[in-house]
Amino acid sequence: MRYRQLGHSPLQVSEICLGTMTFGEQNTQTEAWEQLDYAVEHGINFIDTAEMYPVPARAETQGATERYIGEWLQHQPRERLVIATKITGPGRPWHWIRGGSLSISRNNLKQAVAGSLKRLKTDYIDLYQIHWPDRYVPLFGGVAYDPSQERPTVPIAEQLQGLAELVQEGLVRYIGLSNETPWGVCEFCHVAEQLGLPRVVSIQNAYSLLNRTFEMGLAEVCRHEQVGLLAYSPLAFGLLTGKYLGGAKPPGSRLVLFESFGQRYRKPNVEEAVAAYVRIARQHGLTPAQLALAFVRSRWFVTSTIIGATNLAQLKENLSCLEVELSPAILAEIEAVHQRYPNPAP
Repeated sequence: MRYRQLGHSPLQVSEICLGTMTFGEQNTQTEAWEQLDYAVEHGINFIDTAEMYPVPARAETQGATERYIGEWLQHQPRERLVIATKITGPGRPWHWIRGGSLSISRNNLKQAVAGSLKRLKTDYIDLYQIHWPDRYVPLFGGVAYDPSQERPTVPIAEQLQGLAELVQEGLVRYIGLSNETPWGVCEFCHVAEQLGLPRVVSIQNAYSLLNRTFEMGLAEVCRHEQVGLLAYSPLAFGLLTGKYLGGAKPPGSRLVLFESFGQRYRKPNVEEAVAAYVRIARQHGLTPAQLALAFVRSRWFVTSTIIGATNLAQLKENLSCLEVELSPAILAEIEAVHQRYPNPAP
């Protein structure tokens, strides 16, 4: 396992991060602890969660993921782990989180952090992220910005001031963004510089063989602003394993259990692109998951790749990508497919 500096912070995070959004829905506490133990035993020091987890978001389960991690943390050397969590953004009818008050306001930030700290049973959060912007942006498969959808928003300066208070109080060490745009990253960085407030160190956005849109604007911004990418959905909700090809519906799989999640991926050329990448993997003696994860790991702008699993076998296969370094020939084959089917599932 290699470790990389997270943005301009001194944090050293493992190149693989354990994502946990299945804990409390598809995974029991015992299964979650097995995954956490296995991950740490194999060098992972970086664990990502969110106050709204598990997914899908429900009043009955909200917060379970952080609670599972918190109970496990009681038996771990806290200082050796980097724990990341997120505040839920607005735009969702989730009355069970702060009575539906989801703006990134000073008061909501304080409440959200207090709740996460209590569930995580820790005194501080290493990386605190805004799960998605307070303002309107196209999200989770949306690609076209529509000015008519703009809504009232907490100014970025006020969001940063609220986050700064949490840092000053020692409750949060560093701050990050998620599902952000180039304009958003620039604005957060520039406002922080102008007002002497904490600068974001990371951005958690989707990035995979089916969605390389990060390369088109965010890569340049993040390089110059020293913001590290935490790549989520590197397997595109499991599609890049090839298990859904030909209309297959594996029992217990995420897109079978929660069909609405698949809307982001029910788009032209997704099936064709996945089939092409699966062929490349098999031609070179790799599993499709190994190819997909090794590709994400190989990108210069990726600080850590977030992997999630619903069982230990999946986690072990995902971690086996650490043994794979893609040759220039394989990367060229991948690029040829990308040119034929560019970003079919942004």
